[in-house]
Amino acid sequence: MEEMKTVKIGGHIEDNSLDAYLPEKKDFGKINFSDITNSGKWLIIFFYPADYSFVCPTELKDISDKHDKFKKENAEIIAISTDTHYVHLAWQNSEKLLADFKYPMGADPAHRISKLFGVYDKETGLALRGTFIIDPDGRLLASEINHFSVGRNADELLRKLRAFKHVRENPARLCPAKWERGQDTLVPGKDLTGKVGK
Repeated sequence: MEEMKTVKIGGHIEDNSLDAYLPEKKDFGKINFSDITNSGKWLIIFFYPADYSFVCPTELKDISDKHDKFKKENAEIIAISTDTHYVHLAWQNSEKLLADFKYPMGADPAHRISKLFGVYDKETGLALRGTFIIDPDGRLLASEINHFSVGRNADELLRKLRAFKHVRENPARLCPAKWERGQDTLVPGKDLTGKVGK
């Protein structure tokens, strides 16, 4: 069995280039991960199983509806499936939920990127619903992988992005469960040990 090298939490991602459909430009182009991270931006990679499917357009629309909020957090999003960029174009033109779609749709027909992130399902040839948050240093900080039948929540993805940004800017602090911007954070130390719940 061929052993796949996958990126690990805390590790740095390899630079990769892939063909993409760019809905805002109504054109095709190339995307390089390093172009995004080297510009000081956060990168969110959002794998989905297939164009012309059922849960997928609801997820892509959910993130597209909040695209401006992600941009305000200095984050770029790339949606990736194992379809070609030509199929992405045709799907975006026919699916009403994607009429105002705003971020790049990467093409991974050779399964290279989905294997790198450990979301490739060889029985179907599709990518599982994988979501990855990568910091401006190119380090993978968060990974969530769902099976095909359940969609994700863009609000939770935005919350996690903001939390990772906060601890990057405040490295002595930690974000507790359900943390939202403006709430208290935790400062680890002997005074807090065993006394988190005051």
